[in-house]
Amino acid sequence: MSSHDPQFDPSRATPPPADDPEATAVLPENSLRPGVAALEKALAEATAKADENFALYVRALAEVDNVRKRTARDVEQAARSGVEKLAQELLPAMDSFEMAAAAGANADARSLLEGQAATLRLLQKAFEKAGIQAVDPTGQPFDPERHEAMVAQPTADAPPDTVLQTIQKGYVLQGRLLRPARVIVARAPG
Repeated sequence: MSSHDPQFDPSRATPPPADDPEATAVLPENSLRPGVAALEKALAEATAKADENFALYVRALAEVDNVRKRTARDVEQAARSGVEKLAQELLPAMDSFEMAAAAGANADARSLLEGQAATLRLLQKAFEKAGIQAVDPTGQPFDPERHEAMVAQPTADAPPDTVLQTIQKGYVLQGRLLRPARVIVARAPG
């Protein structure tokens, strides 16, 4: 320690021998004790703060994990609920099909046709409630993102790359393609 050190007490130092100009004063062993005690106190405070921060970190990790699990459960429940709603809407159509199948051998053509039309309306209503829309692109430009070309037919009656006929409707669920429409596409003759 030097004379600039606030812990230095010159009255407690052992003076150097008078005959050795290079000798330095030796401090008593207990003179370093106040500095060590301050360092030990600072270390204890830093350790306590580190422990506190680690506990906060562990709690934050647990909370993030809980939120993730809760969100996964909520998403799963929402999906189950959506499927359940669609199933409830489809049950009347299933009932109608079953009645038609049971009465098919004894029913006349007109009543069977009326039953099919009623069943189709039930299905369309269920699809509408679920946000499912049919895609019938006949007469529209061919869109490879939403249509599947089955055949390219030469014709002078329609511009090239126009849908001439829809073989099978496509379906969209809330803006997302469920199934592309299968179509016949016009191409230039020759």
